[in-house]
Amino acid sequence: MHNYQIYINGQWRDSASGNSFDSLNPYTGESWASIPQCNAADVEAAVDAANTAFESEAWRGLTATARGKMVKRFGQVLLDNAEKLAAIEVRDNGKLYSEVLNQCRYMTEWFEYFGGLADKVEGTVPPIDKPKVLNYTRYEPLGVCACITPWNSPLLLLVWKLAPALAAGNTVVIKPSEYTSASTLELAKLSELAGFPPGVINVVTGYSSEVGEPLVSHKKVRKIAFTGGEEGGRQVNISAASDFKKVTLELGGKSANIVFDDADLDQAVDGAISGIFAASGQTCIAGSRLLLQDTIHDEFLERLVDMSSIAKLGDPMSEDTQIAPIANELQYKKILKYIDIAKAEGAKCVLGGGSATVEGNHEGLFVLPTIFSDVDNSMRIAQEEVFGPVLSVIRFKDEDEAVSIANDIDYGLAAGVWTKSLNRAVNVSERLQAGTVWVNTYRSTSYTSPFGGYKSSGLGRENGQQAIKEYLPVSYTHLRAHETPEHLVCRLLLE
Repeated sequence: MHNYQIYINGQWRDSASGNSFDSLNPYTGESWASIPQCNAADVEAAVDAANTAFESEAWRGLTATARGKMVKRFGQVLLDNAEKLAAIEVRDNGKLYSEVLNQCRYMTEWFEYFGGLADKVEGTVPPIDKPKVLNYTRYEPLGVCACITPWNSPLLLLVWKLAPALAAGNTVVIKPSEYTSASTLELAKLSELAGFPPGVINVVTGYSSEVGEPLVSHKKVRKIAFTGGEEGGRQVNISAASDFKKVTLELGGKSANIVFDDADLDQAVDGAISGIFAASGQTCIAGSRLLLQDTIHDEFLERLVDMSSIAKLGDPMSEDTQIAPIANELQYKKILKYIDIAKAEGAKCVLGGGSATVEGNHEGLFVLPTIFSDVDNSMRIAQEEVFGPVLSVIRFKDEDEAVSIANDIDYGLAAGVWTKSLNRAVNVSERLQAGTVWVNTYRSTSYTSPFGGYKSSGLGRENGQQAIKEYLPVSYTHLRAHETPEHLVCRLLLE
């Protein structure tokens, strides 16, 4: 049993109340770590530390180049410790070690990218209609930023926020999910090796009502970057609006994975499987609605069921395991509930359809890979996010109907298109209401490309050059020369 502490102002401490809660391994069902149960007092201390650090010469006085080098150094430290971080995250959320290890190794690229971008965000000198005036703009950090992360990919989705926030010169208070706090606390330990001044990075743990709400509503927090469910995002947005905080919300999805009859069917079957059953379906970009053109529907569905039926469930640390357990009991029960709802709605269960027991393990939270055919897009199983290994298969006749079905949803996070026609790929992609559209591939993201959704899938963008400006509001200076020679003003500015 590992006893963790929270990280505030460069120091490790117990929660103000002294209370804690257990973190459960979803594969074994055993408690393996004790996590501090923080409250508003801990939030106050963390925000104060972050605000003091933001104003300090040790952080604010760094040049953008020096800050960028520190951010890059952090990425290298994380890469050096990728195996350790991945193993801890697997114990927390049950995800496949192979996938988490790849994520942890990939995380360094975000720090390399945004560290390099730190001294390349440039202002402008706009022409102005007034004589003897120099008008210029610059991007300035916001101050204290709250990073609130989910349980499905806690480290990777934290890095999407942390790297641009730090590169921009902000300080952060991190609140991980209560289900997966350990790996974030381990990351905080490693930040010390990168040389960040005390208070630049802080971590508080606990429940949304006791930690998340006071953090979001705190007057000194100027930006909230949140990844999670739609309802949680809505509450964050409402609270942030009261004092006009900036927000980035990456929320849910019910993404359409569209297969046309001219697609490479072998490739598309692989893409459909990885789109929904990778990470046991616990990903916001899961291709949970598979749209199949009439002419290939039956053949494709048969192939899909045959391949999915041999997936191996088991120990997430084992190399040959393909389906890992569900991350927590609450989500496990939710998925099983939606399977019952789908059956009651009249959807035909052609694979799976319930829980599973892995040989030698009777405590794991496993759900069978499940496929429903004869799904109408108006059914709850097609409209609501299940966040599990449950696929809804929907027929369509042509491009117009495929686009209409795909867009007939409250979400707009991602979509997939499978076709050999370049004209169709471009045409359909442009008509889909989704922040990300993959063509002949699925579930691929990059630090170079903006990520986010439309409609109920959220606000703002993470990743790419646009992401750093989510943490850098622009200001402008209106400088009148008066009697000072203009060339002297310019020289003073250059100095």
